Amino acid sequence: MFIHPSDELYGADRMLLEMLDALPREVSASSECWLPIDLPHSKMPLCVELERRGVALRHLDLPILRRAYRSPIAFARLLRRMRAVRSELCSRRPQLVYCTTSATFLNAPVARSAGVPLVIGHVQEIWSRLDRCILGVLGRSCHRMAAISRATVEPLPRGLQRRTVIIPNATPRARQVMSLDGRTGPLTFLVASRWNSWKGHQTLLAAWDRLQSDARLVVLGGPPSSGEAVDVAELAAALRRPETVTIVGEVSDVAQHIDQADVVVVPSDEPEPFGLLAIEAFARGRPVVGSAAGGLLDVVTSGRDGWLYPPRDAVALSCILEHVSREQVIAAGAEARTTYERRFTTERYVSEWRRLVDLDRAHQP
Repeated sequence: MFIHPSDELYGADRMLLEMLDALPREVSASSECWLPIDLPHSKMPLCVELERRGVALRHLDLPILRRAYRSPIAFARLLRRMRAVRSELCSRRPQLVYCTTSATFLNAPVARSAGVPLVIGHVQEIWSRLDRCILGVLGRSCHRMAAISRATVEPLPRGLQRRTVIIPNATPRARQVMSLDGRTGPLTFLVASRWNSWKGHQTLLAAWDRLQSDARLVVLGGPPSSGEAVDVAELAAALRRPETVTIVGEVSDVAQHIDQADVVVVPSDEPEPFGLLAIEAFARGRPVVGSAAGGLLDVVTSGRDGWLYPPRDAVALSCILEHVSREQVIAAGAEARTTYERRFTTERYVSEWRRLVDLDRAHQP
């Protein structure tokens, strides 16, 4: 049983698909994914992709930890949802409950109380001090845990760190890599993420406004279904040269847009837990410009397969965007592909994730 906190198609959602693909066929046939109903349906719902792959799924009123649920009334609703989930688990008696992100960790003690033999938690976020207090307690109900980077392990209580294995994210191998060789003209940069306030769009566009070059910027994504958002289209329209920025919006397949770009930008103002877009760029032979914090430090080697700058430093970012040459981009793109093949293939991910789940030991803590 996979319990997931969103019905979208961004980083953690795409990794859920990789987990499902990693299941042996006989296990996959008896697996089910539960998705929440407390948020509006996304323009790119995960459930459509799950149905296309033949994955059994249900939309339920799940207890999901969100910032909006910090009031006494909201907490009472979460308790009711926990009781409902416990009833569902007791009736279905799954062998394994997999909490795919920290936001679903309320379901871990529920699963334990329902007698589920194996509960696994997957940490895909960097916990704050408050998270550590709340999620640290909930995480004790997980028999095993996975984390996506060193940045996501370091804030965990020591007791949880000892039962946590780091499994870096992965992305499928590109069937055909479009070479950067032979391209001419201004460089094209791509940014693709939810328009959360911490994702760095303001920093990126402030840096972009300083440029004197003829570079082009393509922006994918859209406002998040929850959390603080930034109006990227409005910011882009206020630039000195708004014609250099193209707002595409949300897309179901980012790969074709990466192929059309020369460089991918991950400008997060706060540390990225991992930075899945970075390895998606690497898989397609594209270097990455990213903020030097969090999981990106485990992915990008500055000056080799990309370039890093201090978070929130629009001046430093603009210097990279202005001065990186096409020759440097071509060389870094080739290194990026090598980095992908060495560290971020799905074959490596499947091997490590299957060892974590190890269904033959489902009854062992």
